[in-house]
Amino acid sequence: MFTRRILALAATAILAACANQKEPAENAVAKVEASLNEIRGDAQQYAADKLQAVDTSVNRLKENLAKKDYRGVVMGAPSVAAEVDSLKEAVAAAKADAEATLAAAQTEWNDLSASVPPMVEKLQARVNQIAKTRKFPKGLDKTSFESAKTSFESVKTEWTEAASEFAAGQAASAVRKARSAKAKAEELINQLEVKV
Repeated sequence: MFTRRILALAATAILAACANQKEPAENAVAKVEASLNEIRGDAQQYAADKLQAVDTSVNRLKENLAKKDYRGVVMGAPSVAAEVDSLKEAVAAAKADAEATLAAAQTEWNDLSASVPPMVEKLQARVNQIAKTRKFPKGLDKTSFESAKTSFESVKTEWTEAASEFAAGQAASAVRKARSAKAKAEELINQLEVKV
């Protein structure tokens, strides 16, 4: 009889202890989730792998909460919160790098968009002139002129693609294509003896 009463008291004490930790456990999970949700969008863009790892930890906390392992939740929440903080720092650093890269690309794009279109215009005029007069520059014959015309078409295509990418917000890729178009255009200017 006495033993049963002790067991009943112990069970009551354990239930009370669990009930006392239920609210802190729920609060801890809610706080961690809210903190993660603040940066979820940026994290998907700038630190997807790390976000996946943090999601796994948060889900583990939620599973423990569902199993009513309130003590486990309360004990585990601080390390998961630290993971979220670490993710926030990683996202902030990656975002800052991306913004710096974008600013540099924007500046370079401005220079390229001021220099490449006039080169293309001069090349077009020179190609038209050579096609009309059939007077090839030194070192060029009909076959090499046709090859130069093909290269010029690829310069125009590459420049058009670069402009489209830049307009679509893909500045870094646009700048790479524009650089390539400019380099090819400069070679053609020499080859076709364009007066700059």
